[in-house]
Amino acid sequence: MREFITLVCEFCKNRNYATSRSKEQRENKLALKKFCRFCRKHSLHKETK
Repeated sequence: MREFITLVCEFCKNRNYATSRSKEQRENKLALKKFCRFCRKHSLHKETK
């Protein structure tokens, strides 16, 4: 079963992306470098609920 999560920009704290991940791989929090349309640059986005 998959779990839905949101990704939050590390700089402006906006919730820009929604994705899912499997519940078996929950040892580390997901962190991806993605484009933030509010900052207008690529920044690190971290997993939240």
